Amino acid sequence: MPHYTYDDWKSRAAALSIEGRAFMDGRFVDAASGRTFQSVNPATGAVLAEVAECDEADVDRAVAAARKAFEDGRWSRMAPGDRKGILLKLADLIRENLEEMALLDSLDMGKLVQDAVTVDAPGSAHFFQWYAEAIDKLYDEVAPTGPGDLALVRRVPLGVVGAVVPWNFPLDMATWKAAAALAAGNSVVLKPAEQSPLSALRLAELAAEAGVPDGVFNVVPGYGQTAGRALGLHMDVDCLAFTGSTATGKRFMEYSGQSNLKQVWPETGGKSPNLVFADCHDLDAAADMAAFGIFFNQGEVCSANSRLYVERSIKDEFVARMIARAEATQPGDPLDPASKMGAIVDEKQTEGIMRFVDAGRKSATLVTGGERVTVNGKGCFVRPTIFDDVAHDDPLARDEIFGPVLSVIPFDTEDEAIAMANDSVYGLAASVWTDDLSRACRVSDRLMAGTVSVNTVDALSAQTPFGGMKQSGFGRDLSLHSLDKYTALKTTWIKYRT
Repeated sequence: MPHYTYDDWKSRAAALSIEGRAFMDGRFVDAASGRTFQSVNPATGAVLAEVAECDEADVDRAVAAARKAFEDGRWSRMAPGDRKGILLKLADLIRENLEEMALLDSLDMGKLVQDAVTVDAPGSAHFFQWYAEAIDKLYDEVAPTGPGDLALVRRVPLGVVGAVVPWNFPLDMATWKAAAALAAGNSVVLKPAEQSPLSALRLAELAAEAGVPDGVFNVVPGYGQTAGRALGLHMDVDCLAFTGSTATGKRFMEYSGQSNLKQVWPETGGKSPNLVFADCHDLDAAADMAAFGIFFNQGEVCSANSRLYVERSIKDEFVARMIARAEATQPGDPLDPASKMGAIVDEKQTEGIMRFVDAGRKSATLVTGGERVTVNGKGCFVRPTIFDDVAHDDPLARDEIFGPVLSVIPFDTEDEAIAMANDSVYGLAASVWTDDLSRACRVSDRLMAGTVSVNTVDALSAQTPFGGMKQSGFGRDLSLHSLDKYTALKTTWIKYRT
């Protein structure tokens, strides 16, 4: 990839042609009501586009197109090798438009363009390629039966999959849902977050260019209380995949019960613990990754390692390392490759983060950060913030802040660390730092989390499932296991003459 300067990115951003209409049945369309809402750059306050404000009528149109496409088999009954070829082409098109996709996410929600172009957009292409390659390598089963009976057990697509995704990783989260659902043969209606709809709309356009048939992949931008609710309550949506807050995940499960009992797969909140033991000899590596685990993407990560448990004998030394890293990770213009952290997604989220910080000043020890700032006099930016000696029952340590705020809590024994780490309504991810292999295995076994990373943080890949326990939900993205939620087991039992 070429090395772009700040001026390069600014000129590319200025030249972008941004589409804000909904994408249904293979084309861009206005909302039925004609209403729009503004997509705003949180780093500058500039309006990026007028976006179609879809509501129940538009969701009805999109679901009808998806249902028709599913029933006539243009995708669901396409030969696996042909579906594979189209999704591989889509992966290639994402790579060909990498800078554009990265810019759309950076401008739309404030993330560093350097992260978007090296992590998010290439990751999206990789996941489409990975699921494409899986399509023609999945086998059905023949059950053991007696003479005269043949029982076939097949995985079949569910039909119409609704996907509601968050604003923190707009392209990646859309891909995690859509790539697996499409690979399985479903039609998809995607509702991106109202804060970050632009890359999802461009993805739909690229999907059509790759050869995904009309009606198979639809995008309905809009608000959660209208478009999202309509998807959740729709009687012709067979499955709803969701990533977002725990409260909203519970609401979608209620919608299922109030409608057609559609499958709902929630991947929800997190408050991930990071346990650093005194027998970890490379404290610099641990501090580097602990800082990454909370400050990457401005802390707007569901699995962010926001609770740092440090063995008391090394706590002060480790906190000093963390302060140095926080002070070297200051926010800047998201389009500047030299910036270490971008903008918070919008004013509402920024104010919410600052409410936690202001309350924390009274209950814990603020050792660095704690300030809202502007860049070039504009924008929603918060300095990396660390509170030391946080009480385990403090909201700083209990609630999902979804910002660059770290709570440090000391511990004296392994059992105490595990008990505090598990004493949370969430169970999405956890990290452990130790050079003792027995401790690594013992502690990771006892931690209640969907992923436990040892001597790293937030480990994931296409090969391993991502999801949580407890009120972090039970949905799983990534890996072949993700295909389970987009398919049904169907038995065909044949009796024949022997």
